[in-house]
Amino acid sequence: QVQLVESGGGLVQPGGSLRLSCTASGSIFSLYTINWFRQQPEKQRELVATITSGGSTNYADSVKGRFTISRDNAKNTAWLQMNSLKPEDTAVYYCNARSLVSNKWGQGTQVTVSS
Repeated sequence: QVQLVESGGGLVQPGGSLRLSCTASGSIFSLYTINWFRQQPEKQRELVATITSGGSTNYADSVKGRFTISRDNAKNTAWLQMNSLKPEDTAVYYCNARSLVSNKWGQGTQVTVSS
């Protein structure tokens, strides 16, 4: 089973950038599809970006052209580079690792976009 730890959240001004990290341990990281979700208060968790084990990526329309998901299997780490941040990007961001037999979540990291 994989365990996930997110880092890199914080407070940033509108237009700024942050890079979130998701570091995995305990399993074969390369086999997992990695997703980044976010959840705003009183809203459902929203899928933001996905990267498959083969490196294919997909993004929510709301972040296309601003966010980039990537991974380095040798480092057991995935990243979410977030540029041109907007106040509506404020949320708790969660890393998710999914395989045919497993679905694991990190603890989440808060991202706040405010002036």
